[in-house]
Amino acid sequence: MATTLSERQRDDLHKSILDYLNTGGFSKTFEQFKQELPSDFQPDLGQSSSGLLVKKWTSVIRMQKKIMDLESRLAQALEDNATMVHLPNGAGGKRYDADWIPTVGSAKHTLTGHRDSVNSVAFHPLYTVLASASDDCSVKIWDWETGELERTLKAHTKRVSDCQFNANGTMLVTCSYDLFIKLWNVENAYQNSATLRGHEHSISSARFLPGDEKILSSSRDHTLRIWEVSTTHCIKVISPHDEWIRCAVPSFDGRYILTCSADHTAKIVDAASGEIKTEFRGHENVVEAAQFCPPHAVAAIRELVALKAPSGAQAVGQASIVFAVTAARDKTVKIWDAVRGQCLHTLVGHDDWVRSIVFHPNGQFILTASDDHSFRVWDLKTGRCTRKIEAHERFVTSMTWGRQAVSQSGDKSDAPPPLVNVIATCSSDQTVKIWVPTR
Repeated sequence: MATTLSERQRDDLHKSILDYLNTGGFSKTFEQFKQELPSDFQPDLGQSSSGLLVKKWTSVIRMQKKIMDLESRLAQALEDNATMVHLPNGAGGKRYDADWIPTVGSAKHTLTGHRDSVNSVAFHPLYTVLASASDDCSVKIWDWETGELERTLKAHTKRVSDCQFNANGTMLVTCSYDLFIKLWNVENAYQNSATLRGHEHSISSARFLPGDEKILSSSRDHTLRIWEVSTTHCIKVISPHDEWIRCAVPSFDGRYILTCSADHTAKIVDAASGEIKTEFRGHENVVEAAQFCPPHAVAAIRELVALKAPSGAQAVGQASIVFAVTAARDKTVKIWDAVRGQCLHTLVGHDDWVRSIVFHPNGQFILTASDDHSFRVWDLKTGRCTRKIEAHERFVTSMTWGRQAVSQSGDKSDAPPPLVNVIATCSSDQTVKIWVPTR
């Protein structure tokens, strides 16, 4: 010890140990240790040595955690560097990397301009355009490739909770806590072309049904409503829950609706009859997000839960709803058998509410966003978290994935524009971040 500590350091250490033994009630050990030391130590809460050992110990633990985090980031950076796809302008050549997974360094833009929490983001299906909906009552339209703000849509009077473009990008739907759903004509400078009225409480989500002729909305009034776009009339009201419906999404053929609620459950509802087909019980808090498993991810989940694929009539009959995934305030993500309602696997790792679920286009991964300021990448075949991205300074409220064509400066060939994977995340820190493959 003499070679590592000075006399003053040794004295401070001895006093700190004596202080810890005294305050911890180790009287015999305290007296024995005191006798063996040439120290005039007297217990006094006002002394500089009071509580010093505990403070030092906790600071060492914090430092170790920071070192482990930095080592993890370094390992991730080295891995990314070894497998880096070289993409001109950060956007890709004539091929995209289909298996790209975002990294800390792949945040291309941070979009600022909102004056309150951003709740939802949506990519235009054809152009490098992104819509963001915010608590500041506005919807902003961005060019995500350049990071420039194109316009701000102001018509709602309260929090704008959701937004989505239709399949061909000619229309944008938004919904708000002001009880209104609004349609915006993209081709006519985003003119507010229609307002849908009928919900009796805050509207949580609004989505186009396949075909874009109808809109599905969910609300705190415990109902789902289906609206006809051409007439703006509500043509169906469904009440599958007794509490706030946090979101509702249609199946890929539009026959079913997956809902999640503040009653801690999620349900699959027949869109035509309103009949509840399946109920998912298992979360211990509000279920914030839910998604049907896309067809290209079914094989990976079957491998995860060791299920064999059905054959014959059963496979055809249930083709659109094989699995469902839910995320909740209990910090977990659950994978369900969409037909039987059985929980097949639980993904555990987030440190706070889980807000959003996105499937990777290659069907091998799922991404989840959380109030713990991060989003995580999970391997669907193993159920393991393969990557954690510290995305924002506050809650990550939503995320979405696009695979879109982008322009290439200097490319005069007649070849179609390259495709690039792109992710958008939004946060209560009032920002939107764009994540693309690095150069």
